[in-house]
Amino acid sequence: MTWNDGTAYLDELAPGVHAYVQPAGGWMVNNCGVITDASGDAVLVDTTSTEKRNRALLAEVSRVAPHGPRLAVNTHHHPDHTYGNGFLPARTTIIGHHLCREGVRRAGLAATQELPADYGDLTVRPPDLTIGGDVTLHLDGFPVELRVLGPAHSTHDVGVWLPEQRVMFAGDLAFSGGGHPIFLEGSMHGFRDAVRRMRELAPEVLLPGHGPVCRGEEVGRVLDELEAYVDWTEAVARESIAAGLSPLEAALEHRDGPYRAWAEGERVVCNLHRAYVELSDLEPSVPLSIPALWSEMVALHGGPIVSHA
Repeated sequence: MTWNDGTAYLDELAPGVHAYVQPAGGWMVNNCGVITDASGDAVLVDTTSTEKRNRALLAEVSRVAPHGPRLAVNTHHHPDHTYGNGFLPARTTIIGHHLCREGVRRAGLAATQELPADYGDLTVRPPDLTIGGDVTLHLDGFPVELRVLGPAHSTHDVGVWLPEQRVMFAGDLAFSGGGHPIFLEGSMHGFRDAVRRMRELAPEVLLPGHGPVCRGEEVGRVLDELEAYVDWTEAVARESIAAGLSPLEAALEHRDGPYRAWAEGERVVCNLHRAYVELSDLEPSVPLSIPALWSEMVALHGGPIVSHA
């Protein structure tokens, strides 16, 4: 299977290292990863959003890790990356940033009402083991580095870096395939910094949180695109603040800009809200969260926004 088939598939990134890729990467449709070693241990990177999708993920994982994951890592707390935690075996230890654990517990299943879909029978399960800084896991024969790169997409993003295989599991620090990134709940400046830090690692393969796998020169191209996107957002925000426009007015005025063909364009207004706060003394009129800005996103989108799960 390939990205263009529109069906989820397992893609080998390096010997024993796989991506579970879910086209087309829209709302609530994310990518996951699985890392195996010679002893048969496995580390899962993120889960996904619905019961059906998580059962499909675990069925694919069982092909390369018959005993299931010993460990799982949540790159951040958002529900498309954590709602599947409850389907993991009880013996699987879930690792995440301490703010990830707080976020999973606080949010509960609210997203099932905000983005309705057939979620199935979900159980909220936050990380069992929390970290506050970089940690290295030692599998049989090679390290797996958990690098805290947020606040960027969220307040606490964790990238999973395999230095020997040169593979980066970026979570939502990277989007590919023409989808808008979002840093509403994190930091515009932090997102740019996270992209630069990933580039400094010189990965040969990068799995974004949403979108197809990036390999070779494509990795650099995608990271360059993401940095340019942040630069564009900052430029629009500076211009619009000076003109006295609200973030929504600014987003509407620039809806035909250079990223008009990218999917999930409604995220521009979210990113501008974050940019306004970071570039000025503006006190936001609403909490900087997706639910609080949903009406503005719908206005920019021009109609209802739906889950793709």
